[in-house]
Amino acid sequence: MLIRFNKPYGVLSQFTPEGRWTGLIDHIDLPGVYVAGRLDADSEGLLLLTDDGKEQARIADPRFKMEKTYLVQVEGIVTDQALIALCRGVTLNDGPTLPARARAVAPPADLWPRNPPIRERKNIPTSWLELSIREGRNRQVRRMTAAVGLPTLRLIRTAIGPYTLDALPTGTWQQV
Repeated sequence: MLIRFNKPYGVLSQFTPEGRWTGLIDHIDLPGVYVAGRLDADSEGLLLLTDDGKEQARIADPRFKMEKTYLVQVEGIVTDQALIALCRGVTLNDGPTLPARARAVAPPADLWPRNPPIRERKNIPTSWLELSIREGRNRQVRRMTAAVGLPTLRLIRTAIGPYTLDALPTGTWQQV
């Protein structure tokens, strides 16, 4: 069994709640399924769960380099220079990243509201980009955008390999 879940902001990639964060148990009541990969509590979007250990490893293990795609709202305007740097790979404190696929995109028209909303500053514009990576380092997308001068405000994973978020409402799941 493979489940796709649209993880809301503030939910951990584990069933047990911890501190101020809630767990998957508040959204998914299926015995025997486990998370295939992680998504930070302050990130949203596609999370896959499965009851098959081999499938879990194929999805989550960085050795298989399954591409993950994100919509990222950043502080500032996405420039060609920033996109080129992301596409070439940027150097983080734990070493260089692999080259990514990156492009500026229009703000998504059908995006659910985030609770709580992102911080907004009157004099600093925001913009959106789509970023695809084949690694899975801790907070990698956030660190990559910061490295090119574009701090992440909102991060939504839209795809893991062939599996996509599509129009799955936030906080809901569906068997693939």
